[in-house]
Amino acid sequence: MIDRRLFVGGGLAAVSLAAPLAARAAAGLDVALTNALLWTGSGRPMRGAVGLIGDRIATVGSAAVKAQTTARTRVVDLKGAFLMPAFIDNHTHFLIGSDKLGQADLLGATSREDFAARIAAWSRANPSKWVLGGSWDEQRLGGELPTRHWIDAATGDTPVAIPRTDLHMYLLNSAALKAAGITRDTPDPAGGVIVRDAAGEPTGIVKDNAKDLVERVIPPQTLDEAMASVRNGVAHALSKGVAQVHVPDINWGSFHAIRALRAKQAMDLRFYCFVPIADRERLLKIVAEEGKGDDWVRWGGVKALADGSLGSRTAVFKADYADAPGQRGVRVIGLDELRRWIPECDRAGLHVTTHAIGDLANDDVLDVYAETVRANGKRDRRFRIEHAQHVTPASIPRFARQDVIASVQPYHAIDDGRWAVKRIGEARLNGTYAFHSLMASGARVTFGSDWPVAPIDPLQGVYAAVTRETIDGANPQGWLPDQKVSVAAALTAYTRANAYAGFQEDRVGSIAPGYYADLVVLDADPFAADPERIKDIKVLKTIVGGKERFAA
Repeated sequence: MIDRRLFVGGGLAAVSLAAPLAARAAAGLDVALTNALLWTGSGRPMRGAVGLIGDRIATVGSAAVKAQTTARTRVVDLKGAFLMPAFIDNHTHFLIGSDKLGQADLLGATSREDFAARIAAWSRANPSKWVLGGSWDEQRLGGELPTRHWIDAATGDTPVAIPRTDLHMYLLNSAALKAAGITRDTPDPAGGVIVRDAAGEPTGIVKDNAKDLVERVIPPQTLDEAMASVRNGVAHALSKGVAQVHVPDINWGSFHAIRALRAKQAMDLRFYCFVPIADRERLLKIVAEEGKGDDWVRWGGVKALADGSLGSRTAVFKADYADAPGQRGVRVIGLDELRRWIPECDRAGLHVTTHAIGDLANDDVLDVYAETVRANGKRDRRFRIEHAQHVTPASIPRFARQDVIASVQPYHAIDDGRWAVKRIGEARLNGTYAFHSLMASGARVTFGSDWPVAPIDPLQGVYAAVTRETIDGANPQGWLPDQKVSVAAALTAYTRANAYAGFQEDRVGSIAPGYYADLVVLDADPFAADPERIKDIKVLKTIVGGKERFAA
């Protein structure tokens, strides 16, 4: 049971923010981080220091920190290391990602046989359990979608339901198909696809809303199992310099586990949770009874899905897929529902974000957002589009004009860049992962991972945004190089921009007096590093709320 006293009225963090630093400043700093190469979140790095009192930044600058250092101050000499605001990740599926830390490594498989062998080995080591991970990418296995026949012999009667890396498809073995009751006679659900062979039999691939058919029979995690998994995920995120994650999730699993952790223990990582828009009434009841959380664990947002994914050919486009004539994608939530649900949630004061990949899906969401503003009036609502992956050039200026945040994930560009042209052809690459064009148009652009679809590793994301070099090394000059962004722009998208996207620009994302002491120490300066080396920069320390939560 959640103790609502932790959350109502802003909870513990609201009290901390209200307490003036001046009341404690006379006693001097608690911590002085000295001899740093400091980037405060704007401008250029400079030599400097930062002083902390409690969970907040008290002063910035070497002279000011020295003046407030007393005998009781713990002085940490950073020896010239790079100090900056800790990273915020705009998009994670946190429980799913945390679970995958303990699952089979299937993305490393080099052949069908290796793929099946890895699944079989994990199943032998974990008997009597469904095999639910890691994840797979057919592009790393020759390009053909896997089928149940690849894995049936290796898995026998143990059900297998493994997501594609984009989380929009499952590969099922015959045991899982049987458990889910999926046969040749099972119709495709609205917003979903059951892939069938030439004889009409299910191949084992189910897409988007068809995943529900198997998810309803997978044994659920216990709350204790989910909490333990999230703890592992928190430690992993902290090791990458992340102090906060946004969780625009596809179910309630992360929400329940994170809130339960918050009720039982102090947190090490900040969370901002969204839940499926279809469950808006359930969320509104929680908000009415408990508020919207505190600065460690917050909620009050809903996520809609306008389409699926490029890899699954379920992203919704205006024209056919180049490699699948007649297919234009799948509306995971119908357009009529989006037109009803989004204005309803907005009127109720919920923060709305919508997944949109294809060019038509992005246009549809921008249209619905514009209709909502006209109907409900102007206010500071901060609509987001998650991914904004393929946008027509004519629609790019709409993000700034409508004040819609483009919540994008740079690693996807260097992953999908290996094969995206096969799906959509050359012409539609104009407007694909268009980070530079969006920023140049004046749009607010934020960065994240989509973990576990991509690694929860902001420095990998900065590398991806700055170099655009695909993960196969085939594009050393960068894939769609006109969409590269500067190191400053990438770091800003991982800090101040994400703070704004979560209504927290007054307390996180920058190094300034009064802000939370959410900081990361790196072993090299990203501004000065060879762009190829940015991904190899190491996190030395992660500080969240004034406390060191990770040290290398």
